[in-house]
Order: sequence, then C-alpha cells, then structure tokens
Amino acid sequence: MRTRDIERLAALKERMARHAKAEAARQEAEALAAAREQFERDRFRITVGAVTPQSDPARADLARPAVPPEPRQRRLDEAQALAASLSDEFDVTTLLDTDAALAYRREGIGPDVLTRLRRGQWSIQRQLDLHGLRRDAARDALSAFIRQAARDGLRCVRIVHGKGNGSPGREPVLKDKVKRWLVQNDQVIAFTQASAADGGHGALLVLLRG
Repeated sequence: MRTRDIERLAALKERMARHAKAEAARQEAEALAAAREQFERDRFRITVGAVTPQSDPARADLARPAVPPEPRQRRLDEAQALAASLSDEFDVTTLLDTDAALAYRREGIGPDVLTRLRRGQWSIQRQLDLHGLRRDAARDALSAFIRQAARDGLRCVRIVHGKGNGSPGREPVLKDKVKRWLVQNDQVIAFTQASAADGGHGALLVLLRG
C-alpha cells in the first residue's frame, strides 16, 4: 500500500475516532440530564410530600393513542456525522482486486469470501436503489442504509448505482463514488459486482460484518 493511502486510512481512522468520542460525550450528556431530572423529581417529592389527586367526575377521560418515541434528531446527527466522514476524494483503486469486477475485501478477509459472494452463497436480504439521486443525497442514503442494515443484523445487501445508460457519456455517475464510500464504511467487509441476474455492472453485492 502506498504511503499516501496509508496516510488517508490513518486520517479516516482519526475521523471515526472523533465521531466515537462525540457519540460518547452525547450519551454522557443524556445520562447527566436524566439524572438531573430524577433529582428534581425526588426533591419535589421530599419538599411537597405525598400528593393526592383531586377527583373530578365532570371531566371526561379521553383515550389517547400512545405515540412511540422516535429519536429523529439522533438519527439525523448520526447521518450527518457519517456522511461528513465519507470522502469523495478517497483513492480506492489500490484497495480493489485487479479483476474485471474491481471487487474489494477488507484486510483479514480471505479471497474465498469474494468467491462465495459472487456465487450467491449469501442471499440478498435488502436493496438500496440510488437511481435519480444526486451525489450528496446518495451518500446520505447509503450511509443510513448500511447503518440500519447492520443494526438489523443483515449480512448481504445489494446497492444499485445504475449502468449509466442515461448519463452523459453513458458512464454511471455514482459507480466509482459508491465504491469509495463503501470502502470507508467500517461495517463493509467485502463487495463485488453483481451477477447479470442481480443487476450486472449496475449494482454491487455488499457483505456486512456478522
């Protein structure tokens, strides 16, 4: 691996470490806020004493559907942080296998994994179609998709980036960018061009950490 690539990988690890540190700080802040809220509740109970609710027979009790909590802001923050850590300038060519599919396997992953991935020994569990998305939207969508797939315990997914038939020069706009983004995602351990039945050179089969 060239010195330039080693430096870039080191910079990537540093960005990921900063993100992990920021996430730990956020979790600590949430824990402190929860502890502070509990303290205020306890202090109110000690100061005021037991409280007996007043009965109001004239008041109608209307059933309200429970709204499940949804951490939208947290998901947005995570998506923004992950998107910011994926560089369009990352040189991925030296990390790809020099075959027609330009497949990728993370260090420590044997070549047999790519062979099995090509042969379809892992069934495709979910798919993301990036057709029609601009670069930034595609990058955000890919980051969120891989993160959710990992949370759901999926192993094999398909990313459709397109064949470029409708693009200027008939070249897929997102093909190279998707490979760069996938290489930088720690959840991805390998990927290869899909078979003709699964999308051919317009799609990638991606293997995630188990």
